Amino acid sequence: MLTSLQNSFVKQIRKLHSAKERKEQNLFLLEGTHLIESACAVNYPLVSVCCTEQWQANHQNLWENLVVKSDRLEIVSAEVLKALATTVNPDGIVATAKRKNPQETLPCTGLLLALETVQDPGNLGTIIRTCAAAGATGLWVTSNSVDLDHPKVLRASAGQWFRLPMAISNDLSALCQECQNLGMQVVATASAAKLTYWELDLQRPTLILLGNEGAGLSSQLLAIADKQVSIPLNAGVESVNVAIAAALLLYEAHRQQR
Repeated sequence: MLTSLQNSFVKQIRKLHSAKERKEQNLFLLEGTHLIESACAVNYPLVSVCCTEQWQANHQNLWENLVVKSDRLEIVSAEVLKALATTVNPDGIVATAKRKNPQETLPCTGLLLALETVQDPGNLGTIIRTCAAAGATGLWVTSNSVDLDHPKVLRASAGQWFRLPMAISNDLSALCQECQNLGMQVVATASAAKLTYWELDLQRPTLILLGNEGAGLSSQLLAIADKQVSIPLNAGVESVNVAIAAALLLYEAHRQQR
């Protein structure tokens, strides 16, 4: 059992709390039973697994699965486990895995969502979960958004991170034009838009654009969009959370397509 916080292996994993180290080690953290079960369900390869004796005793079936699917397994003390995790009250298991190479592109078909400079990992993880639930074809994020494998993104995705096709874009304007050339409509959210989101025809292939939590979408993307839509708000309310906005539009599309 590993009990020392000074152990080199423990130190290496703790470094993965930072984005810089995740990039340098080409690894990311998986925290919690549910997320690790989700990784196993799609056979995502795990590099290492650390868990407490109590967790192992309570999850024998999953432990036996992890013995097969991971390169290294370690029993650790509760103190070490807590140090490895980014959560305040970890449930007894943490794993590492190779960083996922996002797809270079996604098919310009169906219902796509693109996020410009979204910074909050909880928002991004929730949007990933909602995209999967609403049947979106995939998700684009700009390269200056929060890391796709930020620990909080993974947790907030509730395991759907492993199932939703995702890609990183360095040029959303070019992506919009490509989608338009292939017959997709590009829809942007804008507070001043006259058209409400439920008045839009979302039965055709659509790319939905959502912007930064504070600044919204850039003027360049607003200008490129075929349609701008608003989410009606009561007086005194400036905006809704970007994850809420994503859910409203995605589920309106889902409703129309049923």
